[in-house]
Amino acid sequence: MKLFSAEKYRGKRVCVALSGGVDSVCLLHAFKAQASDMGITLSAVHIEHGIRGEESLRDMFFCEKLCKSWEIPLKVVRADVVSLAKRRGSSIEETARKVRYDAFFALLQENEADLVATAHHADDAAETILFRLARGTGLGGMRAISEYGGIIRPLLSCTRSEIEAYADENGLYHVCDSTNEDQTFTRNYIRKNVLPAFEGIHEGAMGHLLEFAALAAEEDAFLSGLAKGHIEEVAGEAHVPVDLCDVLFRRACLICMKKRDYTRADIDNICALRTLQGGRRVHFTDGEGKERIAIREGNDIVFAAEKTGGFPPVSFPPKEGEELPFRMEEGRKEGGLWVDPDAFPAGCIVRTRREGDEITPYHARRKTLKKFLTDRKIPARLSRQLPLIASGSEVLVVVGVEIADSVKVTESSKRVFTIFA
Repeated sequence: MKLFSAEKYRGKRVCVALSGGVDSVCLLHAFKAQASDMGITLSAVHIEHGIRGEESLRDMFFCEKLCKSWEIPLKVVRADVVSLAKRRGSSIEETARKVRYDAFFALLQENEADLVATAHHADDAAETILFRLARGTGLGGMRAISEYGGIIRPLLSCTRSEIEAYADENGLYHVCDSTNEDQTFTRNYIRKNVLPAFEGIHEGAMGHLLEFAALAAEEDAFLSGLAKGHIEEVAGEAHVPVDLCDVLFRRACLICMKKRDYTRADIDNICALRTLQGGRRVHFTDGEGKERIAIREGNDIVFAAEKTGGFPPVSFPPKEGEELPFRMEEGRKEGGLWVDPDAFPAGCIVRTRREGDEITPYHARRKTLKKFLTDRKIPARLSRQLPLIASGSEVLVVVGVEIADSVKVTESSKRVFTIFA
């Protein structure tokens, strides 16, 4: 019996997430059986969550013994999940998951592995679908358990019963996590009660759930493609028009939020901004764990990082000990603004905008800085943070946006510098 083919992982360094349970032991064994033929460099990682006391230590020792006997390098990561959950105000399940994935991505980022393999299987995918439906989600949430960022799931096409049969066939020992029987954990309740009830209603219900998830993923991708066409990037921020039809508006917002796992409440909070006045905002954490805001500005919902405060004015060119709030390099470089450093008058400073500022943009007519920024669709919220290079009230550079005609590079320029936001 073969659980999966490792052909697609040929020549890779694969680290298996090993809990000691039957699923992960079978995953490690299946990789071990194919590693030599496929040129796979195999290792394992065990996360000791500190949740179950002696039992948790038993699992760790089991994994260490197993990997030693199979001559597979093992990395153990230990954490106090209960204390972390209390400090963060999150559930033990959620905190444990974050600890695991932080460890997995650390392995990838530190170049200790090319891929991290988890033992999620078809039953897990069905449980995830039911959990998200109960919590509230849309088509995007029906993607079940996906592969991303170097995380692979070789067992997704296998059922729990197939994995258990593989363990019996190969005489594989494993440990049992007592918390898997604790039905106060949502996923355990779904596994023990909800999925069997579905199968009782209609044999093959789990398979139909997975088929539905696959169809939902196709439709989700189609809608996302349409929605992306309505997202406008302005000064590094995403703008979604409020008059977009409901279906595409929600989809565009999800794309801007960068969240794979979301609830209906996440979307409802953003949608509420459509009926509110300009300046109203919603705070959220994006899919990368970064704090962001969605704010109503004119006829758009803008997704941005919230910026506060400014910076003290500095000389330009900077004096010894002064630091510019932007990067500047000699020569013509892509992705920045080219200026003639010798065209700047003496006494320039780097600062934020002031009342009365004016600019004569590159190859354009003179105007107030306020009108210039408005014409560029840069809101006051953002424009107040932009570094400027100015001589008195004359703005010579709006960093990341535009230069004044007077400091442009010409045929007579002896030097060229590139300014990066």
